[in-house]
Amino acid sequence: MDREKIEYHIKGLLEAIGEDPEREGLIETPSRVADMIEEVLEGTAYTNHEIAQMFGKTFTAEPSDCDEAIVMKDITVFSYCEHHLALMYDMTVTVGYRPRGRVLGLSKIARICDMAAKRLQLQERLGRDIAEIISEAAGTPDVGVKIVGSHSCMTARGIKNTNARTETTTLLGEFRTNKELKDMIK
Repeated sequence: MDREKIEYHIKGLLEAIGEDPEREGLIETPSRVADMIEEVLEGTAYTNHEIAQMFGKTFTAEPSDCDEAIVMKDITVFSYCEHHLALMYDMTVTVGYRPRGRVLGLSKIARICDMAAKRLQLQERLGRDIAEIISEAAGTPDVGVKIVGSHSCMTARGIKNTNARTETTTLLGEFRTNKELKDMIK
């Protein structure tokens, strides 16, 4: 990321809204915003493949372990909508996958969700990104991802419907056709 450009444009934004970027409370704001952007949009520096490589630590699964799906629920993430740069928040992710000889470390599932969310995103794309990364990292085509979240572009501006929640589901492999697997991520 280009910190210098971020700071320059944040200073310009402050000026554009009628603020004095040189006043005491705002002098360090461009630098603080650059720090925040580097942190919350860290995932933009990596492709899905690179994230799968970073968090692809797997362990050999017993053959009997490969008969059942592994499901992790209530993984919390947040992201930013690419249309308004608005916060997508109160997001919970459910990830299910059917192992094919290897299982991911549990923390890796949450880390994959977190890193994929650290991009300018659409909720639908976030689900697809997580599914693709899990599929590659775990070496399985059978992945299901469900995301439920609130979008400040709906709750804080425009329609201002504070109760609106968006649900998206991405199904790969057997999760598309096997009702039992599909039901596990509901």
